[in-house]
Parts: sequence; C-alpha cells; structure tokens
Amino acid sequence: MDKRPAKRVVVVADGSFPSHYIPLGYLADAEVIVCCDGGAEKAVQAGYVPNIIVGDMDSLSDEMKNRFADRIFEDKEQETNDLTKAVKWCGRSGYTEITIIGATGMREDHTIGNISLLAEYVEDFDVKMVTDFGVLIPLKSGRSFDCAPGQRISIFSIGEGTVINSGGLKYPLRERVLKNWWEGTLNEAAASSFTIEFRGGPVIIYLNHQTAG
Repeated sequence: MDKRPAKRVVVVADGSFPSHYIPLGYLADAEVIVCCDGGAEKAVQAGYVPNIIVGDMDSLSDEMKNRFADRIFEDKEQETNDLTKAVKWCGRSGYTEITIIGATGMREDHTIGNISLLAEYVEDFDVKMVTDFGVLIPLKSGRSFDCAPGQRISIFSIGEGTVINSGGLKYPLRERVLKNWWEGTLNEAAASSFTIEFRGGPVIIYLNHQTAG
C-alpha cells in the first residue's frame, strides 16, 4: 500500500473532551481529524469539524448522521472498540503518525482499556495519547526523552517479565521487572532528559504536562 505523506492526524475518542491547551493545540493544528462516533458530537460542540467519523454509530445522533453523511465510515464489528476502529481506519488510509485525545476520563474501565491499547497500536503506528494532565507514549524499544528537571514520570510495563533500565530519573531502575502497574509510577526527571531501555515489552511512558499541576 502506498503511504500518504505524513500529516498531523488526531483521533478524537469518546471520553472526556480536553480543556487543557496542549491537547487542544494538537486538535487545532490537525490536518486530519478522525472521530469515534461519540467523540464527533463533542468535537463539533467544541467548534471542530471531523474529516471522518468511524464506529458503529450507536452514539451519533440522527442530525449528525445527516449532516456528515459524506464522511461516515460505519463499522458494526463488535470484537474491537471504536477507538481501535478509528486507528485501523488511519492505517488503511496510509496514516501512521497518530495523536489520540479524549480517550480518558468518565468511565475508568474505558480509560484503562484505551491506555492498554497503546501497547497494540505501537506495533504499527507512531502513536501517543494526550490528556489534560500529560502524555502517554508506548514503546517497543528503548528511547531518550527531553523533559524538565522535576517533571513527573511513570513507567508501565505491559509485557510479562520485561526487564527495564533507566537513566536520568530520580529513582533509577536497574534490571527491574515491574510486576504491577503501580510499581513504576511517581518517578521524576533528574535532568533535562532521561532514557528507558528494556528487554521484552512493550512499555508505556507517562509524562505530565509541566503546567498541569
């Protein structure tokens, strides 16, 4: 499949619509806005126009269905959620760099499920999830991050038995296997960058927005 030129693609899920300027900035700069059906209602209410709406359409009003009939991609398959359907649409359309917003808040089970899906998406996409409080970035190999000293960092190990090493964090990880999600939380950057290396995986990194409090 021929790949389209890289574009700033934002997927709007059906969680809490963001109010912080950082996720809203991604949305304002987006060249392509892909909405899950419920997310489309919230995006339009906030003044944004979706380029495509993906999902089973059970959360989309008849007025919206009529208004955006030319850009609805209905997918009734029930083995995946609407966020995954939207991400897969991006892949089929040649887009591989994706920012997800509106995927957290409201129901905790949806929030946990959506965050865990990043570990699957990273196999095929350069993807991150941006919230009102921070950014979640999945990794399938080691990486360095720019940050601010004191910035709060959490590390979530998705793969069983993954061995993690870190550099530049207040509480370093040395050949550490995280057996539960809480074990890698509440760390801090000790410098203007930090590194994560691991065997196994994947791993999800959380960095809070410095302005989020």
